[in-house]
Amino acid sequence: MTPTPILLTTPDDILGAVPYLLGFHPADSLVVIAFAGRGVRGKLRLTTRWDLPAAPGTLDRLVPLLRREQVTHTILAGFGEGALVTPAMDEALRLLAGAGIEVIEALRAHERRYWSYVCTQVACCPPEGRAYDPVAGPVAAQATMGGLVALPGRESLERAVAPVLGAARAAMSEATRSAAADIRSRLLGTRDPAQMPRAFVGEALERVRRCLDGFPGHGPPDDLEAARLGFDLAIVRVRDEAWTLMGDATQDVHVALWADLTRRLGTRFVAPVASLLGAAAWRRGDCALAGIAVERALAADPSYSMAGLLAQGLRQLVGPEVLRDRMPSPEELDASMGPPHMDWLRPMLRLLDEELRSEGSPSGAAPDRPPVPAINERAMGGAGAPPRAVKGRGCTC
Repeated sequence: MTPTPILLTTPDDILGAVPYLLGFHPADSLVVIAFAGRGVRGKLRLTTRWDLPAAPGTLDRLVPLLRREQVTHTILAGFGEGALVTPAMDEALRLLAGAGIEVIEALRAHERRYWSYVCTQVACCPPEGRAYDPVAGPVAAQATMGGLVALPGRESLERAVAPVLGAARAAMSEATRSAAADIRSRLLGTRDPAQMPRAFVGEALERVRRCLDGFPGHGPPDDLEAARLGFDLAIVRVRDEAWTLMGDATQDVHVALWADLTRRLGTRFVAPVASLLGAAAWRRGDCALAGIAVERALAADPSYSMAGLLAQGLRQLVGPEVLRDRMPSPEELDASMGPPHMDWLRPMLRLLDEELRSEGSPSGAAPDRPPVPAINERAMGGAGAPPRAVKGRGCTC
C-alpha cells in the first residue's frame, strides 16, 4: 500500500516530520529538506543533516548536491542554541540565495520552542519563540501510522545495529564453529577440487536469495544459516549479487536482513554485511543509518573496499540515485567475472582458517576438541594458480 503523502504546511508540521525523515530526533544539527517541483506538493528529493558546529567550508558541498538532484526549493531546520545554529543557518541561506534555490522556511528549534529566520511578523513569530511538541501532533501521528520510527537520537540508531551480547553471542559463536566444521569437512572430502568453486558459489547465491525471499514472512535466518551467510558473503561475487538484488520493492527487506546480520555475526564477518546494510540504507535515502553501517564495516576491516567506496560517496554527498541507475544485473556480473574459480574462494578460506585457528582459545571451542587442520588453496589444489581480476562493472570492489 502506498503511504499517504505528508504535507508540510506549518512550522509544527516541519519540526514534527524531521525526526521521521532522519530516523531519529536530531540535536546540534542543521537539516536541509529539499524538493523538486513547485508548491506544497513538490517531490521530496532528499533530506541531509550536518553536525554543528560546522567547520569553515563544510557547507560548500550543499549547492552542488542540490543542483545534482535538480532541487528547486528547500526547508531548513536547525536544532540547538542560537549561537550554535545561527552561523550555519546564515551560511546556508547565503549559499542557497546565490544559487537561486528558494528557501520556503528556515527554523531553529530548541527546548520545545522554535523561531523562524524568514518570518518577521511578531504576531506569529515572537522573539521568545513559539512552543511546539516534538513527539506529538498530526504529522507524528501520521508518520507512526505509516510505520515510520524516530529514535531518541543518533546513539539509539547506533545501538540498533550494535553487536549482540550474552547468550545470543554465545549461540552465534557456536553456530559459526559448526558452519566452519561443515565447510572444512566438505572441502577436505571433495574428490574434484576444480568443481568446488562452482558448487560453493551456487549454493551461496541460492542461500542469499532464499533468506531475502523468506525474511518478510519467516523473519531472520537461524544462527546456522546466518553463520553460513557470513562465510558466503566473503566471496565477492556472492556479495555483489546481493548488492544488485536491491530494488525499490525490496530495499526495506535488505535493510532488515543486513542489519540483523551486522548485529549477529562475529567481527571478522561484519565488513560485507555492514557494507550491504550501508548500500541498502543509502539507496532508500537513510544516510544516517548508511553512515553508521559503513563505520561498522570499516571498524571491522579498514581496508574493505566496498565500505571505502560507500564512505567516499557519503562524504561527497552523492545522491542515492547512483545506486539505482548504475548497478549491473546478475547476468552482467556473470559476463564480467566469468565462471567461478578458486581465486573467488580465497577470502572465504582465510575466514575459515581464522575460525579454525581460534578454536581452543577462550572464545573458541571447548579445550577437549581435537585440533583441526587449516584449509588453504594448496589443500584444494589451488596453490600456484595465477591471480585473476574479479572486478565487475558497477559494484565489485
